[in-house]
Amino acid sequence: MKSPAPTPPYPIADTAQRIQPFHVMKILGEAKALEAQGHDIIHMEIGEPDFSSLPQVHAAAQQAMKAGHTHYTPTLGLPELRSALSDFYGHFYRADVPAERIMLTPGSSSGLQLLLTALLNPGDKVLMTDPAYPCNREFVRLLQSQLISVPVTEATRYQLTLPLLKAHWQDGIKVVMVASPSNPTGTVIEADELVAMAEFLAEKGAYLLMDEIYQGLVYNRPAESILSRCADLNNVLVINSFSKFFCMTGWRLGWIVAPTFLIPTLERLGQNLFLSAPTLSQYGALAVLEPDALAELEQRRQIFQKRRDTLMQAMQEAGLSPRICPDGAFYLYWDISAFSDDAEAFCLALLHETGVALTPGTDFGDYRAQQHVRLAYTTDEETLQRAVEKLKGALRKRAPLSHNSD
Repeated sequence: MKSPAPTPPYPIADTAQRIQPFHVMKILGEAKALEAQGHDIIHMEIGEPDFSSLPQVHAAAQQAMKAGHTHYTPTLGLPELRSALSDFYGHFYRADVPAERIMLTPGSSSGLQLLLTALLNPGDKVLMTDPAYPCNREFVRLLQSQLISVPVTEATRYQLTLPLLKAHWQDGIKVVMVASPSNPTGTVIEADELVAMAEFLAEKGAYLLMDEIYQGLVYNRPAESILSRCADLNNVLVINSFSKFFCMTGWRLGWIVAPTFLIPTLERLGQNLFLSAPTLSQYGALAVLEPDALAELEQRRQIFQKRRDTLMQAMQEAGLSPRICPDGAFYLYWDISAFSDDAEAFCLALLHETGVALTPGTDFGDYRAQQHVRLAYTTDEETLQRAVEKLKGALRKRAPLSHNSD
């Protein structure tokens, strides 16, 4: 039984008390404990590429350190990196994004916090899907704004659509948050749908906040930023990161693309919240945008695509077929309603029975969360096949539930 939280001797803010933890961290803690006991654990719970950052990044950071570039940068970021990102949008996404619209941040989470702080007053409404990345709703709560959750299913590939947006529209909505590809489902929103939603929100005087953190990692389709289609709309905001496609998770570097009228506000907030993004990380990022580095990242993208295909095929052959094949990122959202209606207990039990660590759907929202888990294919193909065999063996012993979620 879970022990009650200790009573603090001095007051803690109500908003801080309401912030939810990551349920996956409990799984990770159990997995690490089992590993320490000598058990073989297959980690499919944490959303982090298993590739190290590129040697070019290490060399660039070391060179910057030797040159004494260890001081603060401007709050908006190194001018040369902002310019390099502008060029990157031009040749990678065919989007015209001036450097003055780009701001570097200490990870994309800081960028998200910065944007929402700039836009939201207490009581303002933010609409997002359920499921969605957990930090999104926690930032909304931290700013004492109201969360409007839209339940989504495989019928819309777990994504928001214009009809859903219109059906759930309320007065007072100031921001709509979407992600393409998304975490936890790996699905994308088609460009025409994004443009239609952005135009609808412009008419309503609301912002579209677009998470493109996984946009470089898409399969069987070209990478495409909304900025290639909505250059003339001043209500479109984008956050991105050097973590996922660029494999620089520990360097803690992200960026924002915002309309020029918002940049002075973001700069002023950044000066107070974090002063500037990590200097050595920014010099490393300059190297990862070079053609040779991008060519290596493309090879890694192809490896992730092969892993996706391997995992999908293995699960289908094992009779564990997911309802949706992900379009990108490195996640698969699996409906487990045939086996369990308690995702956390399901993940813990499978961890102990098979050594396979998965993330419960309860990390990503409330709607049908207990009937879903997330699998991260951030390990090699052979290990993925072995994981599916372990899952198949364990689930074959279970009696199926007498009901399924609709």
